[in-house]
Amino acid sequence: MGLSELIEANPQVRHPDIIFPGQAINIPTASKGSIEGRVTTLINQERKKNGLSPLQTDRHLSMVAKYKSRDMRDTGYFSHRSPTYGSPDDMLKSFHISYRQAAENIAAGQASYEEVMKEWMDSPVHRKNILNGSYTHVGVGYAEGGAYGTYWTQLFISK
Repeated sequence: MGLSELIEANPQVRHPDIIFPGQAINIPTASKGSIEGRVTTLINQERKKNGLSPLQTDRHLSMVAKYKSRDMRDTGYFSHRSPTYGSPDDMLKSFHISYRQAAENIAAGQASYEEVMKEWMDSPVHRKNILNGSYTHVGVGYAEGGAYGTYWTQLFISK
């Protein structure tokens, strides 16, 4: 989890650069009810239908996926290559995520998690990533706003 998520989850902290002993701090967690959690549930439903093991949610990987979605929104691009982080491999390495194999699915403009999953499953390249039996972990990121309105990222790795 990054500092921006901690600050966002704690609007009661007036000066986030000063935290006092005993001060109550909220630690946000991705839940199955969150948009990211719902996408992960749909990923694992698709994998189950195809006889594959479910992917484990990786909190660190989800943080990186969220940063990717926010970066696309805030920097005004839609591409696997980020002007901020470089390629998906570059980004994973810069966040110290170790893996044997990795892939990234991105999307923009879909109004719901069901819509984005349908589009990913209808795309042979994205479907191949979702149904790749060698992947063991997934991170999902989502951001609202920007030119497209919504930005979605899935990061898959095998450890």
